[in-house]
Amino acid sequence: MPGKRGPQGAAPIAAEDAILLLQSQALAEEEAAKKKGKMLTRFLKDKLAKEEHSSTLNLHKLNTQWRAVLREAKAKELHQDIEILSQTFTRVMDCKDSVIESLAKDLEEAEEQHAHALRGHLHNIDCLLELQRCRLMCLEEGYNAQLEALKMEFEAERRTILEQHEQENCHLRDVALAVEQNHAENTHEDMLNFQSARDDIKNKSLQEKQYSRVQLGGRLEVLWEQFQKAMQSYAEATKHQKIAFEALKQKDEKNSREIEMQAKKLQKLQDLVTATKSRIVAHLRESEEQNRRMREEKERVLGQLQELRRELSQARAKAHGSLARLAVQSGAALKVLARVVRKAERILRLAEMCRRLETEEEKVLPFYSSSLAEGEQRDTRQILEETPAEPLAQAMRDYVGLERFWQRFNKVKLEEKALEREQVVLSQKNQHLRELLRQYLAGISASEEVLGEPNPFLTVEHKSCIPRDLPHPEGGCAQGHQGAAPPDSPSGGDPCWDPIHGSASTS
Repeated sequence: MPGKRGPQGAAPIAAEDAILLLQSQALAEEEAAKKKGKMLTRFLKDKLAKEEHSSTLNLHKLNTQWRAVLREAKAKELHQDIEILSQTFTRVMDCKDSVIESLAKDLEEAEEQHAHALRGHLHNIDCLLELQRCRLMCLEEGYNAQLEALKMEFEAERRTILEQHEQENCHLRDVALAVEQNHAENTHEDMLNFQSARDDIKNKSLQEKQYSRVQLGGRLEVLWEQFQKAMQSYAEATKHQKIAFEALKQKDEKNSREIEMQAKKLQKLQDLVTATKSRIVAHLRESEEQNRRMREEKERVLGQLQELRRELSQARAKAHGSLARLAVQSGAALKVLARVVRKAERILRLAEMCRRLETEEEKVLPFYSSSLAEGEQRDTRQILEETPAEPLAQAMRDYVGLERFWQRFNKVKLEEKALEREQVVLSQKNQHLRELLRQYLAGISASEEVLGEPNPFLTVEHKSCIPRDLPHPEGGCAQGHQGAAPPDSPSGGDPCWDPIHGSASTS
C-alpha cells in the first residue's frame, strides 16, 4: 500500500512543478516582451525625437530660404513702389511749388492791398486828427475870448463895487463923527443939568434935616425912656421866648447854611440849566440853520433831479428813436448783408466750378502776362502814380488792389467772347453742312418731288453735292456724271464740292 501510494502522490507534485515552471516561463517571456516593448518604445521615441528635430531644422531652413526669396520679391516691389512714389512725389512737389508760387504772388498782392488800405486808413486818421486839432483850436480860441470877456466884466464890476464901498465908508465915517459930536454935546448938557439939580436937592435936604433934628430931639428923649422901660418889660416878659429865640436862631443859622448850600446847589443847577438852555438854543439855531440848508439843498437836489429826469426822459426818447433807427438800419443792413452773402456764395460756387474747369496751366499761372511793351507799361505806371483830377479816376484808385481780379475777369470775358464767336461760326458751318446734307440726300433719293425738281447732281448754283470720297469709275466726279464748272473756278477741270469741308476739289 505504501509502495502504491508513493508514485500516486508524486504525480501531482510533478504536475504542480510543471505548472509552476510553465508559469515562471510565461512570466519570464512576459517580462522579456515587456522589456522588448520598452526598448522598442524608447527606440521609437528617440527616433521620433530625432525626426522631429530634423523636421524642425529643415522647416527652419525652408522658412529661412523662403524668407530670403520673399524678401527679394518684396524688395523689388518696394523698389518699384518707391520709384512710383518718388515720381508722384516729384509731380506733387512741382504742383505744390507752383501753388506756393501762386500763393506767394497772391500774398504779395494781398500785402500790397493791405498796405494800400493801411495808407488810406492812416491818411483818414491824419485828416481826422487835423480836423480835431482845428476844432480844439477853435474851441480854445472861443474859450479864451469868453475868459477875457469874463475877466473884463469881473474887473469892471470889482472896480464899481470898490468905489461904492469907498463912498459908503466915507459917508459912514461922516455920520459917525456927527453922531459922536451930538452925543458929546448932549452928554455935557445933561451933566450940567444933573449937577445943578443935585446941588439944589442937597441944600433942601440939609435944611429939612436940621429942622427935623431940632423937632425930633425932645421927642426922641421921651421915646427913648419909654423904649427903655418897654425894653425892660419886654426883656423880662420875653426871657423864655429869647431862649427859644436863641435856639431857633441857631436852628435858623443851621437852616440858613443849609439853605445857602441848597441855594448854591440850586444856583449851580440854574447855571447848568441856563448853560443847557443856551446850548439847546445854540443847537436849535444850528439845527434850524442846518435844516434850512438841508431844505435848500433838498430843493436844489429836487430841481437837479427834475432836470436830470427831464434830461433822462429826453435821452431815453432820443435813445429810443436812435434804437428804432438802428433797428431799421440794422434790418436793412442784415438784408443787404444777406444779399451780399448769397451773392458771395454764388460767386464762390461759380469760382469752384470755374476752378474745376481750369486747366493745369491756368491753375499754375492764373494771371497772364501783360501784352504791353516796356515803354507802354512805364507810361501806364506813371499815369497811375499821378494824382487824378476827376472823381471817377479818384474812385478807381481805391480799387487798384483788384487789378489781378480784373485781369482774370477780362481774360475769362475775352475767352467767353471768343467762344461765342466760335460758336456762331460753328453753328453757321453746321447749318451750311445740314443744308448740303439735305441736298445730297435729296439728290440720291428717287421720290416724285425730287424727280420734279432740278437734279442737284447736275446743276447746283456754283456747287456740287457729290461727296469727295465716293468712288469714281472713270476718274470723274460722281458715277460717270460730270457737272459744269462754276464760273469762279480757278482751273478748267471738273470741280467736286466737298460737303464736309465746304470747298470745291478738282479731280
